[in-house]
Amino acid sequence: MNYTLHQLRIFQKVAEHQSITKASEELHLTQPAVSIQLRNFQDQFSIALTEVVGRRLFLTDFGKEIAIAAERILEEVNSINYKTMEFEGNLAGRLKIAVVSTGKYVMPYFLSGFMEDNPGVDLVMDVTNKSAVIRNLEGNEVDFALVSVLPKHFTVHNIELMENRLHLVGSSQKRLSGLKELRTAPLIFRENGSATRMAMENFLSKKKISVAKKIELTSNEAVKQAVMAGLGFSIMPLIGIKNELGNGDLKLFPIKGLPIITNWNLIWMPSKKFSPVSSAFLDYLELQKSDIMENRFKWFKDYVAKDDSVFLG
Repeated sequence: MNYTLHQLRIFQKVAEHQSITKASEELHLTQPAVSIQLRNFQDQFSIALTEVVGRRLFLTDFGKEIAIAAERILEEVNSINYKTMEFEGNLAGRLKIAVVSTGKYVMPYFLSGFMEDNPGVDLVMDVTNKSAVIRNLEGNEVDFALVSVLPKHFTVHNIELMENRLHLVGSSQKRLSGLKELRTAPLIFRENGSATRMAMENFLSKKKISVAKKIELTSNEAVKQAVMAGLGFSIMPLIGIKNELGNGDLKLFPIKGLPIITNWNLIWMPSKKFSPVSSAFLDYLELQKSDIMENRFKWFKDYVAKDDSVFLG
């Protein structure tokens, strides 16, 4: 056996995604480079690690066992690297955060300074819907989670980062005079499990609006593109549509009961035992969140400071 750590990393990523394309994207390598290293790694074994069925790549049973071992080896290597940096007086380790889909417009700005100050810290950020985020938190798979609505079925600790506002959004070519027209308009929803969808459904329920035509899409970006194309209206977070509002692709429609206002919160389990990295990140947020809001979200603060009717024109 003469495989390298580089080959182990490549195989682990191919195993994780069951795709050479996705593994190459994450590793910032070309597909041919990944394929060559995967083949070189396979040559170390007499039993197949992968198989292609119907043009899809799958791990064999043996491949699954090797993938587990590879992940374990790489974790130990990372641990050695972190310990070395710690002995050199540097903060080192891994920070794991689960983020609801719209949170991808928020969380990176609260992370960038910390990551720049601490090059020994590796970041793992999983962006998904709220249901999956909460499962990851409860399962102790992450250190923190970013949500706009706090969970109700269990207790968490939290630090409030910034306000979140959801508005009725449509193409700039659309017209909508009020709730009466909204009752007959096509509406575009996120998938089940999304906090944005739940907020939208709660609003429609309170206003006793039965949806005449529903379109369901599985990402905030997909909803945004559908709204811009004129397929219908949606209730969306302001934080994710700054550019589209600025260039006139989207328009906010004033409707009684909107905007829905919540807050972005970084949350964690009360029983969570923090690593030095996790503790340092919380300290960083406490000290820097006001400056981050001022420097990175001034446009949002300026909007909130205005009367909605002025902003909406």
